[in-house]
Amino acid sequence: MHLYPKIFKAYDIRGIYPNEIDELGIAQLTKAVYTFFTTTLQKQPLTVGIGRDMRLSSPVLYASLLRTLTQMGAQVVDLGLVSTPSFYFAVWHYKYDCGMQVTASHNPKEYNGLKFVINTPKGLIKIGKTTGMDEVKALALSESIDHPTGTGELVTQNQTVLSDEVDNALTMFNHPKIHSFKIVADPANAMGATYLEALAQKLPITLVKMNFALDGNFPAHPPDPLDYNNLVDLQNKVVEQKADFGLAPDGDGDRLFFVDEKGSVVPATVITAIIAKTLLMTHPQEKIYFDIRYIFTPQSVIAEFGGKPVITKVGHAYITQQMHSQGGIFAGESSGHYFFKATGNAESQVTVIVCILDVLTKEHLTLSELVAKYQRSFESGEINFTVSNAKDIIESAKKRFHDGEISELDGVAITYPSWRFSLRMSNTEPLLRLNIEGKNSAIMEEKKKELLSFIAEHKR
Repeated sequence: MHLYPKIFKAYDIRGIYPNEIDELGIAQLTKAVYTFFTTTLQKQPLTVGIGRDMRLSSPVLYASLLRTLTQMGAQVVDLGLVSTPSFYFAVWHYKYDCGMQVTASHNPKEYNGLKFVINTPKGLIKIGKTTGMDEVKALALSESIDHPTGTGELVTQNQTVLSDEVDNALTMFNHPKIHSFKIVADPANAMGATYLEALAQKLPITLVKMNFALDGNFPAHPPDPLDYNNLVDLQNKVVEQKADFGLAPDGDGDRLFFVDEKGSVVPATVITAIIAKTLLMTHPQEKIYFDIRYIFTPQSVIAEFGGKPVITKVGHAYITQQMHSQGGIFAGESSGHYFFKATGNAESQVTVIVCILDVLTKEHLTLSELVAKYQRSFESGEINFTVSNAKDIIESAKKRFHDGEISELDGVAITYPSWRFSLRMSNTEPLLRLNIEGKNSAIMEEKKKELLSFIAEHKR
């Protein structure tokens, strides 16, 4: 199998099955990843937790990965069919040396790939562009990896992962007395269904299920809640059912969006702010991270409640790395990723849901009322452009808006007192991404028109 260099992404490995990644390719990738693990950890054999999603190609790729690891002498813990947050939790909670997950997140059904992590006393390290992906790529493409020929061991441990994950979330908030809630959930026939079911078994919630049967064909709609077109049915069902709110995880379950009782999509930055405030009540003056796309709401709320706000680059691997190196108790990304120190600096959507239920119970508010209490800006939503001159447009924007406060942490972000925007190239797709926020909706809409016109003038 010839491995295509383009499958090595900033945060993971992802390609089309079987043209870009197949059973032979995943075996070669597994050898490279395990060699990287043993070199980095200076230990052999390693205990490796492995899991997979429900994609049509996942069973055959998973079998190849499992077989290759055991041939290399690894002690393999088969977690089976698990969401990516549950996979992260297992590696962290059960103290495995490292882990590998077969998944392609929210990509279309023909894709598959790998996410992989190293466990350390300070938390998980996701392997991405800045944490070892180039080394893995070089090893995999060399096709001359030396590896042990001993036989490893295989054990199965997937019976208690979800239960332990929910118990961990409840412990974080001192086993709160949560009121009864009616929740509509649409996991898009994907992995979020597993942890939503587990939550419903331990909490006083009535779960109205949409598209819960695991199906790698994604028959209802693509498993990408960042595209709000995929949330329309959920929004309608929340209103129709007079539910308290709705939930929409992505394909592998590591992103989550909320819909309030009126059917409106809740900005992820507001969820970040609510969780930040809650954690700061018991962990004062802690660092809390959020990405550069939208900053007004989390920055303001974190500062108001005595925390230390820190702006990061976009990308879950970058954020986990920053938490690992600099400390901090929590991070929220505007694409719906939420990270907790208590789960190894990795995403934990069951923890997010427990926190929001706890806050709604204690404050006796609807979700829309809670959002209004914490929201500090109005956001455009991400606008994508297919262009051939993204770098030129970014440079032109720096000149056009030179009188604002300019950050080049990730592309360019330019901030004025009442509005700001972020313009950056995608880490995973050939796109230029624009995000705008304003202290009121009128200025956000005004500046959105201005920037759309600006990009239209400069794009090629």
